[in-house]
Amino acid sequence: MSVKGDKTKQDIKEKAYCLFAEKGYKNVTMKDICEQTGLSRGGLYRHYESTEQIFLEIVSAFSNKQKAEIESKIKNHIPAIVILNELLAKYADEMVDSKNSLTLAIYEYYSNPEISKNDNSVIKQYEISKSAWIELINYGIATKEFNCVNPQAVFNVIVFAYQGVRMYSKLMKIDKDIPNQIIDEIKGLLLSKEVQNG
Repeated sequence: MSVKGDKTKQDIKEKAYCLFAEKGYKNVTMKDICEQTGLSRGGLYRHYESTEQIFLEIVSAFSNKQKAEIESKIKNHIPAIVILNELLAKYADEMVDSKNSLTLAIYEYYSNPEISKNDNSVIKQYEISKSAWIELINYGIATKEFNCVNPQAVFNVIVFAYQGVRMYSKLMKIDKDIPNQIIDEIKGLLLSKEVQNG
């Protein structure tokens, strides 16, 4: 694909992301995306066949990007605590940002029995995210920056607390203290008291 084609696809995904975050998955149409991007139907269909195809590409990009970023930082010997703090700060901001959350759209998409029966991409995304976090936690344990913990259990605390708050943020106003309390508890699991206080 040409550079212009790549740029157009990126623009489509950015505009579609905003629509999915605002309206959920079910209420977004190709017509909506045409209106947001200024593309004709033919122009949009030249790049994507359906809202489903656009949505899955957006969802897939998240976990892959996070995994690549974590792996690159580990390879460059960035301290595990620095990587952890960056990730948790980002998660804290995202937890209360209901306007930019795809959690409801993801739930709507994957709760469809026809999709959940034939599509395991949500499991793939979970596994990609899990492998990235486990790699980071094991790296922190190896460098003695993190406590010896069960990496998978800590990942589950992180991902389900994060997604739970994001879901609730679509339904009610979330107090800023909630993400901070969750982040503090995660740090309490991973970091010694001396590191937390130092």
